[in-house]
Amino acid sequence: MQPDELEQYLHAHIPLSRAMCVSVVSVDDEGVTLRAPLEPNINHRETVFGGSASALGILAAWSLLHTRLRAEGVESRLVIQRNTMEYALPIPGEFTARSSLESPAQWEQFRRMLMRKGKARIAVSAILEHAGEVVGKLSGEFVALRPEHA
Repeated sequence: MQPDELEQYLHAHIPLSRAMCVSVVSVDDEGVTLRAPLEPNINHRETVFGGSASALGILAAWSLLHTRLRAEGVESRLVIQRNTMEYALPIPGEFTARSSLESPAQWEQFRRMLMRKGKARIAVSAILEHAGEVVGKLSGEFVALRPEHA
């Protein structure tokens, strides 16, 4: 999936991404990078609202799974089961979130379980950056459900 295709999909199906002015920087098998500006995500301290930082991390993580499964022709419903967010520094401007599988070697097991049982879990992380500096990290566990199990 190309970055512009993913961006259109997010804006059409996850309205929060449009409200946050999320753009897709890159998409590949290793990760998805999303970007958001400060203005629609600002808090009372003129930095990024924590919920926006968390949302961008979740969107990047979800997008990685969505694009990989889609590329493999696997139809599924993806939901987040749990996540933790670490806020290292205030974010005073545009920021990015780059997702990656916490354990890339588990992808095949995840995919096989999804195909065999109709349900599978996998851990995904996202590193948030501003001006080349790490400002936060999201760790999340996602569940994929095949349509007949959703």
